[in-house]
Amino acid sequence: MDLITLATTADIRDRRPEIALLPVGSFEQHGRHLPLATDTIVASAIADGLAAVYNVFVLPPITMSCSHEHAAWPGTISLSHRTVSAVIEDVVVSLTAQGIGKLAIISGHGGNYFLSNVVQSANAVTPKSMTLFPSRDDWRKAREDAELETDDHEDMHAGELEVSILQAVAPGALRDGFESADHRSNARPHLLIEGMAAYTSSGVIGRPSAGTAEKGKAILGSLVTSFGEHLRQLTES
Repeated sequence: MDLITLATTADIRDRRPEIALLPVGSFEQHGRHLPLATDTIVASAIADGLAAVYNVFVLPPITMSCSHEHAAWPGTISLSHRTVSAVIEDVVVSLTAQGIGKLAIISGHGGNYFLSNVVQSANAVTPKSMTLFPSRDDWRKAREDAELETDDHEDMHAGELEVSILQAVAPGALRDGFESADHRSNARPHLLIEGMAAYTSSGVIGRPSAGTAEKGKAILGSLVTSFGEHLRQLTES
């Protein structure tokens, strides 16, 4: 898996993709067993899977975003939602100038709540021009299809889902210790006020011990199928 596209300008000219994919990750703590770049790896893996099936233009990932809830841990770097939104706006201008009028934002970081507003605003101005993928329903279907043991609330961060995807696409990035790193904290009433540190000392909320490469492959396969409906919504008149 490549974190950045190796396509040439001739590739894009010849294939004439109608839609671009913009992976958006983050650079934030994921406990002791997963790298700071986990969300970027996840978003890029999803984009790679889609590019193997659909005629899309995969853009370089945005590798830092809104990770303010993880500020208590060393290494975490955050950008403001205004900065990331401005980058997306500039990307859209460049794509539009070359005749690519559709963009799918591939989000690997659940804390980027503002991306939903970016997509809504774009479609209010230019209907059927942008989508956010995977949606919450897409993630839930992927969990079901891969037969994960956890749901998206219990397994919030650095748990079964993320460990599974990393095992499938970048096993060398996974450190020892995930098997004993499970942490339960289902009640998080003031997360936006107090941040993650109020609910976990390790940075983990979930069950990383349940992650497997087979589950990771099934998750990504399910998402490839689910993207078909997003593509249909963007391209149908």
